[in-house]
Amino acid sequence: MRDFSKGVRMFGQGWAILLRTPKLLVLGALPAVLTTALLVGGMVALVVWIDELAAVVTPFADGWAELWRTLMRVAAGIALIGVALVVGVIGFSALTLAIGGPFYETIAEKVEDDLGGVPDAVDLPWWRLLWLGIRDGLLLVLRSLLFTIPLFLAGFIPVVGQTAVPVLLAVVTGWFLALELVAVPFYRRGMDLKQRRLTLRKRRALALGLGVPASLLCAIPLAAIVVMPAAFVGGVLVARESLTS
Repeated sequence: MRDFSKGVRMFGQGWAILLRTPKLLVLGALPAVLTTALLVGGMVALVVWIDELAAVVTPFADGWAELWRTLMRVAAGIALIGVALVVGVIGFSALTLAIGGPFYETIAEKVEDDLGGVPDAVDLPWWRLLWLGIRDGLLLVLRSLLFTIPLFLAGFIPVVGQTAVPVLLAVVTGWFLALELVAVPFYRRGMDLKQRRLTLRKRRALALGLGVPASLLCAIPLAAIVVMPAAFVGGVLVARESLTS
């Protein structure tokens, strides 16, 4: 619990650092605003076309009686929207960090310089950061779906779905979000996704202390616009802590 509490405190320190330097808050919020606009547009399009999409994924129901066909396609539509929401929550941070790579590198450099800097820091061009962010973010989203989709479906099981499943979902989402939030500090040290994952495994509770509250707050509509910059700064602190322990 000590490491988990430390991770939560580092998330709080991220807020404190940004409040002392509002320019960094604005800089970190810009990618989140763009990602929010893209995902909201995608969800609106999904809702508009949900009837057609539900029919596409349930062709076997074409010959059913109208009542059962309608019920099946309503259930399919709800499932599609549910999966889209899960993917949106998980993919939000990956997409934000990929789009905002250069912005977040600037923030990481400023924060780490104030903390003593990074010896022999790797200066990556913006296109390289974009490529790494997209590649690693996609890998993390795909891996997270192996856990979150079964958990989402398990949420319909009576009792278990309303007790254990939400806790497990929060832990899984928090873990993968933490892996994304520490990405830029690791890139600046020339370390890849595998090294990032192995390093955080040794301080899993510390990573969860950052990722769990950040993921829960990001689930609140529009809150991610201000949560993501603070969580990213917290990720810089968590990365430094995990790499020096």
